[in-house]
Amino acid sequence: MVVEGQTEESFVRNVLAEVLWGSNVHPTPILLGTAGNKGGRTNYARVKRDVLVLLKQDRSAYCSTMVDLYGLGPGFPGHPPPDHLSNIEKVRHVEQAVKEDICSKVPDLRADLRFIPYLELHEYEALLFSDPAGFATGINHPHLQRQFQRIRDEFESPEDINNNPETAPSKRVLAVFPNYRKVIEGTQAAAAVGIPTMREECPHFREWIESLEALIDK
Repeated sequence: MVVEGQTEESFVRNVLAEVLWGSNVHPTPILLGTAGNKGGRTNYARVKRDVLVLLKQDRSAYCSTMVDLYGLGPGFPGHPPPDHLSNIEKVRHVEQAVKEDICSKVPDLRADLRFIPYLELHEYEALLFSDPAGFATGINHPHLQRQFQRIRDEFESPEDINNNPETAPSKRVLAVFPNYRKVIEGTQAAAAVGIPTMREECPHFREWIESLEALIDK
């Protein structure tokens, strides 16, 4: 899995992996730039380079991504998506465009089956709002549950939490808990919330997990 940052890397290694092992799927997070060159924004050239390197390195392995739709760098196919689409339709639109581009670059590597793009809608912290009580407990500040719950109640799904760059999920967390450390508390909170709750509350995340669980049957 090509992951955007250390928070996603920790999430995959310490939270998601244990769940997927039950489906005999063993994810290895690859920090963006490790397969190619480190540094710079999450632009499409860097993501594409890393995905193509990984697809070529081990032709028996599958490759996925875990990158924020919020704040995407330049060059992503299908981005920005049409305004009339719903949030989940927008992220699917970009993912499909990315998949089609990767498949066109390596037609002999079965990328149609082996590549599973996933963009977080809108960013990682949205998943933590799947269970405000678990979120607050996971960061050892249970008294914050009500404030997290008020944020969650404003939206149909945790994945919809975002209005503008100042009110993205991580910005909302920092407004409530200024000492929030993404990698440490972000992982602790994810473990406390749990993948089953995330997949129940977050439709697009659920689609991704189901596609990963189904890999053993391909």
